[in-house]
Amino acid sequence: MNTLPAQRLDDHAPPSETCAVLLAAGRGSRFIGSSHKLMTHLHGRALYTWALDSIEASGFAHVVVVTGCVELGLPQWVVRAHNPHWDEGQASSLQCGIAAADSLGATAVVVGLADQPFVTAQAWRAVAMAAAPIAVATYGGARGNPVRLERSIWSLLATEGDHGARSLINQRPDLVGEVACTGSSVDIDTMEELQQWNSSMNSP
Repeated sequence: MNTLPAQRLDDHAPPSETCAVLLAAGRGSRFIGSSHKLMTHLHGRALYTWALDSIEASGFAHVVVVTGCVELGLPQWVVRAHNPHWDEGQASSLQCGIAAADSLGATAVVVGLADQPFVTAQAWRAVAMAAAPIAVATYGGARGNPVRLERSIWSLLATEGDHGARSLINQRPDLVGEVACTGSSVDIDTMEELQQWNSSMNSP
């Protein structure tokens, strides 16, 4: 595969012109429960707050959270970007987040998902510091989130559908670099998965 070399990076604060974008707009249709997936608790805390805590610890100057299906309680240091078209797929939420980051003067975004509680602050920082136009976190050699997207490729991203940046990553491997990270980008999609993690005291 024609990709840029994997790299390990020191844990410095992200550049001030790089904005974290957390996607938290979807329905979570595979999750069958009495409340929205992101509002359910993992080890006593709302699922989405785990990702927020890692982003806060990583030191971004600007953080955008894209909401949609459910309203989330967000801290004052977060810029809320509501996506009225959230039900059209993840691409619309990514575009909403990028537009908000653009208005903040960002030249790159680092994008993650609110249902992935085990992405570490180190992963957010390391991906933010990468030089590739598209930088993808890897865990044990497997690609995951977050993903850094620099301004030069924003116009190439899909504007519809449910794949976010995935289609561009597949189409343009020459733009992609991998960043080895600690933690895991495993997501929680079902009630069974949530119960499984709640019964364990350890993250991946």
